[in-house]
Amino acid sequence: MEVKITFTNMEHTPSLDERIRKKSKKLEKYLEGSAEEGAILKWTCNVKPNQHDVELVLHGPKFTFSSSASAEDLYHTFDLVIDKMEKQLQKKKDKWKNHIHHKHEEKVEFYASKEEGFEDIDTEKED
Repeated sequence: MEVKITFTNMEHTPSLDERIRKKSKKLEKYLEGSAEEGAILKWTCNVKPNQHDVELVLHGPKFTFSSSASAEDLYHTFDLVIDKMEKQLQKKKDKWKNHIHHKHEEKVEFYASKEEGFEDIDTEKED
C-alpha cells in the first residue's frame, strides 16, 4: 500500500510522518491480496486556528473509501480518522464474507401438512 502525505498550513516533521505511517499500518489487515497491491492511501492534514483537520482517502482497484475528522489536537485527529476508516473497511469486509458464505447455501423449504398436526391459518378456530 502506497502512502501519500500532504500538509497545508503546517510544517512537515519526521515525527508526524512516522506517526502517520504507523497509523496507516493498522489498515493493512483489511486489505489482503490484490487489494493491497494497488491501494493508495492519501492523508491531507490542515491547520486552522485552534483546529486540526485530517482527511483520509483510500483508493483501491475496485473501491474508494474516505473519512475526515477535526479536533484541537492533531494526534487525536489521527486517531479519529483512522477509527472511522476502520469501521468502513470492517463493514465492507463483513459484507463480503457473508456474501461468500451465503452464495453456496442451498435453499431449504419446509412443508407442513394437516396429518402432521398443522392446520391452515384460515381454518383456525376462533374463540
